[in-house]
Amino acid sequence: MVFEHKFLYRSIREEIPNDYYTVEIGKAKTVKEGNDLSIITYGLGVYWAKEYAEKHSDCSIEIIDLRTLLPLDTEAIYDSVKKTGRAIVLHEDCMTGGIGGEIVALISENCFEYLDAPVKRVASIDTPVPFAAHLEEQFLPKHRLDEAVSSIMKY
Repeated sequence: MVFEHKFLYRSIREEIPNDYYTVEIGKAKTVKEGNDLSIITYGLGVYWAKEYAEKHSDCSIEIIDLRTLLPLDTEAIYDSVKKTGRAIVLHEDCMTGGIGGEIVALISENCFEYLDAPVKRVASIDTPVPFAAHLEEQFLPKHRLDEAVSSIMKY
């Protein structure tokens, strides 16, 4: 089953290959290399993380685009976290019951000795998705990313 984010259809523009190409199922992509912090995300979260990293060049942020959640590329996640020692899992789903909790558990179980700070989740708040644009903006996690990065980098 494939889900596509309809918000991304006409809001993001980037170069795509003219030739035939494939995206390997279950293989994450390192969108940006970094040494201070790993942001593990997918979908719209990738663009939020890229925007944040561009505005905060003082912090060397590695961005991992999961691209698929099942199968999950745990090797890419673990390699990034071992390299940076800090991790934020950013996802658009609600905090409770979201995939972020599972990813945080995997990182804690498999990379604990490499962590310099607790793993943080940045997610939407635990409410139904509002229809009003200004309320949806508060619901989504994008504006909470700055506080999470500051907190984890100070730890």
